[in-house]
Amino acid sequence: LLQSYQAEQEEVKRRIGDTPLSELPSLAAWRRAFSAFNVNPTQYRSAAEALLRRLTKKGDIPSINTLVDIGNMISIRHALPVAVFDTHALTGPVTVHFASGEERYTTLGQEEIEHPEPGEVIFSDETGLVIARRWCWRQSEQSAAQLNTTDAIITVEAHHLDGRDDASAALEELQALLKAYAGGSFVTGMLDAHHSAITD
Repeated sequence: LLQSYQAEQEEVKRRIGDTPLSELPSLAAWRRAFSAFNVNPTQYRSAAEALLRRLTKKGDIPSINTLVDIGNMISIRHALPVAVFDTHALTGPVTVHFASGEERYTTLGQEEIEHPEPGEVIFSDETGLVIARRWCWRQSEQSAAQLNTTDAIITVEAHHLDGRDDASAALEELQALLKAYAGGSFVTGMLDAHHSAITD
């Protein structure tokens, strides 16, 4: 996996070349989405843009663990946010919604509890535990995939014109990599304006 991940990074850098990340259709769409809920998209970048920015500015993305590396590999290949949420700390279903501001969030690597801004798009469980802030900006400490993660929710998200097709292709490739390197079983689905939930 590591060799493939490193090769993917080199290919993505070659393909992007000197093209500004803001001109990639998928990233431009996320910038518009962030602006729509009053978040500055150059101050808070979507997860995909942040990864590609690191790759193009610093030259590489370090390996973290199998699940995270697979997610990052698909993310940079398609310029789409891919999140791997460990579910061990979650209670009930996960919902994407506008924050009331009372929900609880802990920054990755920290212990202090923070609260999202009212109106911010978040992922949270039924107790108000936030696992991602500003939609696809940053995950929480509780949701970070670890070496011992056995159950996870993995999301691939898109807003641009060809987003559904691109997300579907990314999902297929993601599953192939998971089967090859992580094993396990999967329940998959596509959410949109007409399908708002996935149940197992």
